[in-house]
Amino acid sequence: MQSDLFTEGARKFVDLEERFGVFNYHPLPVVLAQGSGVYVWDVDGKKYLDFLSAYSAVNQGHAHPVILQALQSQAASLSLTSRAFHNNKLGPYLEFMANTFGFDRVLPMNTGVEASESAVKLARKWGYEVKGVSENNARIIFAAGNFWGRSIAAISSSTDENSRNGFGPFVPGFDLIPYNDLHQLEEVCKNPDVVAFMVEPIQGEAGVIVPDPGYLKGVREICSRYNVLFIADEVQTGLGRTGAMTCCEHENVKPDLLVLGKALGGGVYPVSAVLGRDDVMKTLKPGQHGSTFGGNPLACAVGMASLKVIIDEQLCENARAMGELFRADLKKIKSPLIKDVRGMGLLNAMEILPYGSGKTAWDICVSMLQHGLLAKQTHRNIIRFAPPLIINKEQIEQATEIIKKVISEEEMGL
Repeated sequence: MQSDLFTEGARKFVDLEERFGVFNYHPLPVVLAQGSGVYVWDVDGKKYLDFLSAYSAVNQGHAHPVILQALQSQAASLSLTSRAFHNNKLGPYLEFMANTFGFDRVLPMNTGVEASESAVKLARKWGYEVKGVSENNARIIFAAGNFWGRSIAAISSSTDENSRNGFGPFVPGFDLIPYNDLHQLEEVCKNPDVVAFMVEPIQGEAGVIVPDPGYLKGVREICSRYNVLFIADEVQTGLGRTGAMTCCEHENVKPDLLVLGKALGGGVYPVSAVLGRDDVMKTLKPGQHGSTFGGNPLACAVGMASLKVIIDEQLCENARAMGELFRADLKKIKSPLIKDVRGMGLLNAMEILPYGSGKTAWDICVSMLQHGLLAKQTHRNIIRFAPPLIINKEQIEQATEIIKKVISEEEMGL
């Protein structure tokens, strides 16, 4: 911790984390206490533009009144109940989700990693019962650079050594191929034991890596040709983030399984889901998969409200327009520190060249924080920018001015 950057008011909270917590995160030196819309405030009352959105979990903005109303109203009547009983919110929620995204069935879960693991289980079950793969021989393909969590299964498919070191042995049956490589995908799919290819339409944690045009369409064609399930991990790219309800829609592609999370909970409650067609989803039978909290009434009410906000407030359209404006403004910043600006919708990144005495993107993020903008680095040299989708032109321009000023100040220090 860089405790010297904390005020006295903030330091007491950080000290408690350091005394009683586990050091599995390295947060920026700020202690937040309040949020509204695209803004958050720290414990000392300083105001910031939030350009991380809890890694795209707050697409609708902080403390959205419609989502809060749904949360409060449902909590006052029936908040939690086990799936041992039916409840009056689950059915309508499943119907709304299925109809909105055009799938037959929905498996409700809580977090993105849970939903992704559920998709892996569904793919294996389908492989054995429908495709006819011999028991325990099913293989699932992942793209190098993927990130879908840090569970044992997730890190078993990861190429991030920091996530993997010291946690083996790993889950068998997972294979890796390069991202954005259709030739390699076709080669591995020729193996009849391959049941699925799970991929992020844009790799977020890897640094907002956008594939070549036509990549997703090619994935769809190859998976269909070899009877392999196409699993789209849209936990981060879905729900309006890239300027469409799902990133796959940009290429008019429909996966066999769609994984959603993060913003499905509207920033107030963990909600995730796997959506798919009948022949895959109906392979699960009672007792084979479940979740204490998945599909509870509170989650259903929040999930439906969160999705309706995206639709009713046209947040996909706003993300597309504001994203184009943001990237255009960033590309006008001419600096030897900036290697690349890339993204889609309001999922964007700036790649920084190494500079100074070992300075990295972290140093720029700390400087932006001090000027009132919150963003986070990934892989040392990449800054990810992902504000709430409700952001307007004035706020985009305000953020761009902060970034421009910080880059200029860092240049002067070279």
